[in-house]
Amino acid sequence: MTTTLLLARHGQTIWHAENRYAGISDVALTDTGRAQAEALGRWAAAHPVDAIWTSPLSRAVATADPACRALDLAPHREPGLRECDFGVLEGRTLTEFSAEDPAAAEAYRADPVGNPFPGAEDPRAAAVRGSDALRRIAAAHPGERVLVVAHNTLFRLVLCTVLSIPAGEYRRVFPRLRNAAISELRMDSDGGAALLSLNVPCEPDRV
Repeated sequence: MTTTLLLARHGQTIWHAENRYAGISDVALTDTGRAQAEALGRWAAAHPVDAIWTSPLSRAVATADPACRALDLAPHREPGLRECDFGVLEGRTLTEFSAEDPAAAEAYRADPVGNPFPGAEDPRAAAVRGSDALRRIAAAHPGERVLVVAHNTLFRLVLCTVLSIPAGEYRRVFPRLRNAAISELRMDSDGGAALLSLNVPCEPDRV
């Protein structure tokens, strides 16, 4: 049986507005991020889902809250949906890192999976835990529609994994997931997956 997963990246935070890597750091939403969360809530009210799952990080929880209120659903937390740990890049920009260590920055740009940042989580491990998390969610909701709110890099790694795209291509194939936009992924009980849409705004005129 097929489960429809509606993947949404959390709303904007101060760090993301400045192109800083947030990773496992708990960074609050900006006013824009809260507006994006409200737009996601209105989208959920117009396109009801059966369940809502989020990363345990507060920016994802806060983004899902308006949808939970709109549909009177209690959110489920999934630790496997947390963002990747970016090591020494937490709170910093790639430009700053490049000025400090240009060779390491260039290696990352060439192959972000083979050459992760110093002290960062292995992207392959993150891809596995994120993919396993989505499969557990799909298995818990056969035939249902589920909103899943998590993170940009994790979702891109997971999409590559479940769609059989080399993980090292995630930055090229999926340059960016927009804040609070919807990507529709169908997952079958046998583990198969299909991407039906990507980066669809909740409210094109507002977000």
